[in-house]
Amino acid sequence: MEKYTKDDIIARAKELASMIASTEEVDFFKKAEAQIHSNEKVSSLISQIKGLQKQAVNLQHYGKAEALKKTEDKIASIEEELDSIPVVQEFKQSQIDVNELLQLVANTISNKVTDEVILSTGGNVLSGETGAEVNNKNQSCSHH
Repeated sequence: MEKYTKDDIIARAKELASMIASTEEVDFFKKAEAQIHSNEKVSSLISQIKGLQKQAVNLQHYGKAEALKKTEDKIASIEEELDSIPVVQEFKQSQIDVNELLQLVANTISNKVTDEVILSTGGNVLSGETGAEVNNKNQSCSHH
């Protein structure tokens, strides 16, 4: 089996990142994000939320529980309004799609590394045991 350095792997990871950045999922995310930023209603609601969040931090700091609750309720109400806007829904869905793609890549790499380790030690991929585990089991079984 060919040996690779960390630098080789990082270089390949960068290639993979470029490939991912060129997918339909990321393309849709970029378009949805641009639409979010050019939508005045969305920008206004986000500004309101940011202002209220700062207010909430101050109220919490000064122990104003009742006023904090009202502010948090206002934030939740504006967030609901924001979430009901189609372009925001599309943006959130695009975030989910990109995250799922990244998770799929990470899981695929992780599973493949595990399988390669198992196979290279003469283990059993189906049982998930390395060669050392398989040999240890066989030795302990033959002594009985």
